[in-house]
Amino acid sequence: MSGPAALAGCRVVKIGPGELHVTRDPQEAIATVLGSCVAACLCDPVAGVGGMNHFMLPQPGEAEAGSWQGADARLRYGSVAMAELVERLQQLGGRLDRMEAKLFGAARLGPEAGMVGEGNARFAERYLARLRLVPRATSLGGIWARRVVFHAATGRAFMSELREKATEAAGPRG
Repeated sequence: MSGPAALAGCRVVKIGPGELHVTRDPQEAIATVLGSCVAACLCDPVAGVGGMNHFMLPQPGEAEAGSWQGADARLRYGSVAMAELVERLQQLGGRLDRMEAKLFGAARLGPEAGMVGEGNARFAERYLARLRLVPRATSLGGIWARRVVFHAATGRAFMSELREKATEAAGPRG
């Protein structure tokens, strides 16, 4: 079986901005939706562990503490989210020398979005390079949001672009 159908029967853990999830459960997949944010998917297929983060900006301008919409505020930043993902995978028995990486996101969703996505992509690629990890797959940039589902135990990732036009939630003005 190939494609997302291969994940039939898996429990799906959804993460949002400023969150990450790691697992060794072969019946678990991790999902997120990305715009200008980036998700890094890392796994050690020998240990059968993997995880995904979802960060909004490369680095904090000024350290923030506490909770942000139910998530650890620090995990909004790639500098924290990437280090935390690697550390948690190592705690589950993953080894950096066996880790595989995949990167997704960094879209430019409109002129008001600026270069946020591009900065996120550049940060994630440089971070992995410092760890001597070459991404096995990337889907970065462009103008479309993405939905990503990652089967952490095997490292298989499925990505789809969300090409529907946004509609105004309140309806037309009149």
